[in-house]
Amino acid sequence: MSIVEERYQKWVNSPNLDSRYKETLETMNAEEKNDAFYTTIKFGTAGMRGLLGPGTNRINIHTIRKATQGYSEYIKENGEEACKQGIAIGYDNRHMSRELAFDCADLLAKNGIKAYVFESLRPTPELSFAVRHLGCFGGIMITASHNPRQYNGYKLYDEKGCQLIPCLAEQVIEKVNAIEDELSIKTDISDNVRKELVQVIGADVDRPYYDAVEGIQLNPDVKKDIKIVFSPEHGTANVPVKTIYSEVGYHCIPVEEQCTPDPDFSNTPTPNPEQPGAYELALKYAKENDADIILVCDPDADRMGVGVKHDGEYVVMTGNQSGAVLLEYILDQMDKKGTMPENPVMFNTVVTSDLGEKVALAHNVAVEKTLTGFKFIGEKVAKYETTHEKNYVFGYEESYGSLIKPFVRDKDAPQACLMLAEAASVYKAQGKTLVDVLEDLYKQHGTYEESQVAVELEGEAGAKRIQQILADLRTNGLDEIAGEKVVRFEDYNDAVIKENGETKPLEGFTKSDVLKYYLEDGSWIAVRPSGTEPKCKFYYCVKGTDHADAKAKTATFQKAMAEITGTDK
Repeated sequence: MSIVEERYQKWVNSPNLDSRYKETLETMNAEEKNDAFYTTIKFGTAGMRGLLGPGTNRINIHTIRKATQGYSEYIKENGEEACKQGIAIGYDNRHMSRELAFDCADLLAKNGIKAYVFESLRPTPELSFAVRHLGCFGGIMITASHNPRQYNGYKLYDEKGCQLIPCLAEQVIEKVNAIEDELSIKTDISDNVRKELVQVIGADVDRPYYDAVEGIQLNPDVKKDIKIVFSPEHGTANVPVKTIYSEVGYHCIPVEEQCTPDPDFSNTPTPNPEQPGAYELALKYAKENDADIILVCDPDADRMGVGVKHDGEYVVMTGNQSGAVLLEYILDQMDKKGTMPENPVMFNTVVTSDLGEKVALAHNVAVEKTLTGFKFIGEKVAKYETTHEKNYVFGYEESYGSLIKPFVRDKDAPQACLMLAEAASVYKAQGKTLVDVLEDLYKQHGTYEESQVAVELEGEAGAKRIQQILADLRTNGLDEIAGEKVVRFEDYNDAVIKENGETKPLEGFTKSDVLKYYLEDGSWIAVRPSGTEPKCKFYYCVKGTDHADAKAKTATFQKAMAEITGTDK
């Protein structure tokens, strides 16, 4: 019997199988069965994320129990105090999120661990805040972030409110993998145990979180005469962002059809700010209301996309662009107010545009790059909080995520929404839009065109194909791309740099399956598998003489990489 069939039979015949999964299992065809059972669901750059449904390679009540039981063993290994400190649990609007969150709370309690679970959906950054505010040992967030409606996920946090970095995640994974039968784990506890160890939280955390967000303002008295169209994309940003705007005095026009928590995302083509469909309805609202800016958050409110009215049209910025503009605003204001700390540092990732680095250096702010995944930025923040060698001023990723103030240790869209509104107001008083600010940065530092191509390759065959693409690139090497010479190559898995005919070690990073090619014209291209979706991602940071040149070069490089990797077929 194959491993797939063995796992399938174990599930379909188990007396402990949750009854909702029985029919789906019994009607699976061979392909569906293989995809659901060929492997066990893995932790990636943002925890555990996958399709909802029965199977060892799916998000369901049994795989979540297995993860939580493994996490419980890890907590108990850290001693009685860790169990007393407990775990904060948050969740978003997705199918099963609330049920999975409260089931996690019961399972923790069964293991003698205190659980603090939110009464209703909350943003991921508020969960990170709750861990720190309540003095917890860690946290669990049930969310699939910006993935489509068929997905859900599970993110773990440490006592600093930061997602588990690899060395800690590996300890948890070891405990999880030691559990042989996820179907045997039950969450039956008495009312007395639940009363003692499960505490429902809500307003008691909301208020201090909102206060902290409102405290990030650099110009709280700025004239707030901008119109903001805002969409939470059916997710968790709805209440916090509208509340904060109202309390500090910004006029927010919500996209009403997208304000209701909806696991099916009924009124949006996609809940992902990286995709144009996320802005469709917001753009309609903006035109009807002559809005200055559009702000769109993903379902768990860690990412924020931006649209700006400029010369009568709405321009949707990339995450690289909005991150660079936010950075320029914050650093410029700090310089003018004399509030720049000693030894300031800004963090971004190895696949984030060079523009932000140029902006930071122009303000005499150091730049440190991390791997993809905000946990690596959170790790750096925690390090310098202890050593005091450097002082945090900003951190962001190209994927629309940023953190203004590190009372949260994850991407924080409510913070970004507030600071972006302030920046737009300050620049409006100067007769500028956010696009004008971006163009000024291009004039100062060079014109950049940033883009990402995500090739979707699903199932077991897709996973093998992604591995093969990376392996082939390593084996064959690239001396040039579209006629442009490769002057430097970085392999983050083999931890090597190849430059000027020499090979030297790449230091300061955890091993990760990322390849990065630096070209002679100042552009670069990076390739990595997604940690959260069945995709191979290609990142382009292209430097041109002007917008038209950068755009044309981008198209040429994208075509060349598609041909080289066979993803053009």
